[in-house]
Amino acid sequence: MVVTFVPRETAAGETRVSAVPESVKGLQKLGLQVQVERGAGVAAGFPDADYEAAGAVLVDAAARATADVVLGVQVPTPDQVHAQKAGSLAICTLTPGAALASVKAMRDGKVTAMGLEFMPRITRAQKMDILSSQATCGGYQAVLLAAVHLPKLFPLMMTAAGTITPARVLVLGAGVAGLQAISTARKLGAIVEANDIRPAVKEQVESLGAKFVDTGTPPDAETKGGYAKEASAEFLAKQREILAARITEADVLITTALVPGKKAPVLVTAAMRKGMKPGSVIVDMAAGQGGNVEGSVSGQRAVVDGVTILGDTNLPAQCAADASRMYARNVVAFLGEFVKAGAVNLDMNNEILTAVTIVHDGVVRHEPTAQALAAQAS
Repeated sequence: MVVTFVPRETAAGETRVSAVPESVKGLQKLGLQVQVERGAGVAAGFPDADYEAAGAVLVDAAARATADVVLGVQVPTPDQVHAQKAGSLAICTLTPGAALASVKAMRDGKVTAMGLEFMPRITRAQKMDILSSQATCGGYQAVLLAAVHLPKLFPLMMTAAGTITPARVLVLGAGVAGLQAISTARKLGAIVEANDIRPAVKEQVESLGAKFVDTGTPPDAETKGGYAKEASAEFLAKQREILAARITEADVLITTALVPGKKAPVLVTAAMRKGMKPGSVIVDMAAGQGGNVEGSVSGQRAVVDGVTILGDTNLPAQCAADASRMYARNVVAFLGEFVKAGAVNLDMNNEILTAVTIVHDGVVRHEPTAQALAAQAS
């Protein structure tokens, strides 16, 4: 029987877990034997007893060495990879460019590594899409963080002490995270505006009750997979000019613009930020990839010119219970693509497996990562 191991995450600040008691049952339906490291789900609100009740076997970290499939949220460390046996699978969020030592260990140890963030945006893979599920959690949490730090209330209030005007929220980037941020801010009673370079987004923004700020559309604004493409310097300059006035009026600015595999585009310059009112709040959801806002720092919170800038890099971990549930469901759906009746069949002609497999049989299949490793070795 194929043994699947669910480790306790060791990355700083990571509270999520790659399987929850509900998903343990789904894994078992695929014919997998599930082992869960003791304490793996506690930070997300899932005690060991719930895993046992679902049919999982509680084990220590050393069980990684005998597992056929190791699930995870964050990329394992090189030492953790070295503990895996040759031919086993590591399924997690890889971000290979930032984890070359781990990828090298996977290559040398002949561990098959699958990065779930590379899931293709096709209809069949929607239920496996961790980027969408975790972005939903991130967009929600970004608004709550802003509400906590903003020194005014979000909704319009008519009180005996007078009228409280609603907060004004501007969301830059209306992908999954941005749309969830819009929805959450509207539910809290804010006046919301949003901008995106993809023209198809306008209808979605307006359907959530927000106003769309049109800054034009560059040629080829999105990839075939539905991701935003990197815009030219000329377009970004024009976009900033239009957005500057909207940013000045905003109490809260939430930026979500990311280009897969590249540094995040700078949408808000220091000069634009200085136009914001003292007490305003910025949540830069792209801070971990360089940031959309000049002055934001990855993983830090700062007050600059009276404006609070939040550079939190793992917002889903701040709502770990539901983020874990969604992630775990994505994982079960993905495993169902190539695990049948307890047997693993890695058909590399399968477009989903082809897209997510970074390392297989001692070969780095992801070309940018292979090039980075080669450059590192030279």
